[in-house]
Amino acid sequence: MKTSRRHFLMLSVGVGSSLVLARAASADTANRLSEADPKAQAVGYVEDASKVDKAKFPGYAAGQTCANCSLFQGKATDAYGGCTLFGDKQVAARGWCSSYTNM
Repeated sequence: MKTSRRHFLMLSVGVGSSLVLARAASADTANRLSEADPKAQAVGYVEDASKVDKAKFPGYAAGQTCANCSLFQGKATDAYGGCTLFGDKQVAARGWCSSYTNM
């Protein structure tokens, strides 16, 4: 089967864009803050605010999440976003830590 230049170019563009998207997705997940990270543990970070140890963190109140914290750098609709506490690491919007502030 003979391949035309047009077919080759279309195939190349498709493969190239797939590789770019795959790399972006993998970089995004690699940049997420882990609950096991020492900095995260120091402030009691959890990816799901409903799992906060209320005995250990009595300052927690229902409805507090990273998404509505003033330190969160993403949009309220983002699943993950930046946080001024953790540099280039992404935190879960539905997460929480003891540095929560809504000022």
